[in-house]
Amino acid sequence: MSAADTEGTFRDRISANKRNSLLLIAIFLAFVTAFGYVIGYAWIGDPVGALFGLVLALVVGTISGLATYYGGDRMVLAASHATEITHDDAPQLFNVVEEMVIASGVGRMPDVYIIPDDRPNAFAAGRKPETRVVCVTSGLLRLLNRDELQGVIAHEIGHHKNGDPALMILMGVMMGAIVLLADVFLRGMFQTGGRRSSSKEKNDGGQIVLVILAIALAILAPILAQMMYFACSRRREYLADASAARFTRYPEGLASALEKISVQARGGPKANRVLAPMYIINPMEALAAVGLFSTHPPTEDRVHILRAMGGGVGYVDYDAAYRKITGKAGCIGARTLAEDTPAPAREAAAAGAAPVETREDKVTRSRDVGDLLGRLDGLRLMKCACGVGIKVPPGSRWDSIPCPRCGRDNPVPRINQPG
Repeated sequence: MSAADTEGTFRDRISANKRNSLLLIAIFLAFVTAFGYVIGYAWIGDPVGALFGLVLALVVGTISGLATYYGGDRMVLAASHATEITHDDAPQLFNVVEEMVIASGVGRMPDVYIIPDDRPNAFAAGRKPETRVVCVTSGLLRLLNRDELQGVIAHEIGHHKNGDPALMILMGVMMGAIVLLADVFLRGMFQTGGRRSSSKEKNDGGQIVLVILAIALAILAPILAQMMYFACSRRREYLADASAARFTRYPEGLASALEKISVQARGGPKANRVLAPMYIINPMEALAAVGLFSTHPPTEDRVHILRAMGGGVGYVDYDAAYRKITGKAGCIGARTLAEDTPAPAREAAAAGAAPVETREDKVTRSRDVGDLLGRLDGLRLMKCACGVGIKVPPGSRWDSIPCPRCGRDNPVPRINQPG
């Protein structure tokens, strides 16, 4: 499939995301306006207070929204402790990203980041082409073979192609603003015991109704906002899976990767509730039961759908498999299905070579990732004459380091200091 064909195929998804963005902004402004008015009236007890609450809600929502929307990409990378890498750092990873960029026709090559985390996972971020990134954990690079890595990267490129990162950042901003307003109101109510300065209207029946309504909105609004956010998040994962199958022409690669990631991605001290929904598998719910507040569809369903596509890898094939496995209406847009062209699945990249990855392959991959993390941490690498690699920590004052295998003393090369 050419880049031009792919662009046409995704046009309905991109258009839908733009429509959804405008609709979300309209709903958000309407809700914040009404919420602010009700809170202001309930808290202060007169029309002036209602107007004050309305203005305050709009100001808080607008400022937090603009700050997060325009700085969201940097915040995500900082929160994940990701480090940008180059082609020389991870040649295979970069080659895979380049292949999927070409296959998808997405245009600009995204920047590539790595997170020093043993749990395998990946996410895409970037509100516009100039800020697009693909971020993977060191655990992902250690665990997956090339076909599986290609499936994961194609999934993340699919998010970029569909315009998902911008939409999800927008939804996250709005959800955060609603939660913030509700939290401020409820804390204020509890701290003051519901008493307001307007004693004349304190016992007015209308104000009591507004107080009850404001409390109900403050409790229910964040829940409804999260449910809407998570529902959209689940749908986008299916669409990105379909994109990955199309780009790689090898659904089994992503299916196998999802199985491996789901077993090892869960929990841990580095799991971040804000970032978790962005990952290909949510580390907060990797093996948990799926419910209304799940950000991702069941991994088992995703794997079964990919493997039920048969010999075809088109969007029509994915949509048919989705209907069969879930029993629901299709998840692919009508225009995409109408413009889809048949494509056969390819064989595994290892076909004709070793059919099963050897232990030596896994050890080599793990060592390469360890060396990469060492370089990023400032370690210097040197090699003993017997072939063993030795890592020299930054700032080391050692003159020599004995080889752990042969015992030979290896002089530590000195870095010339300026001046």
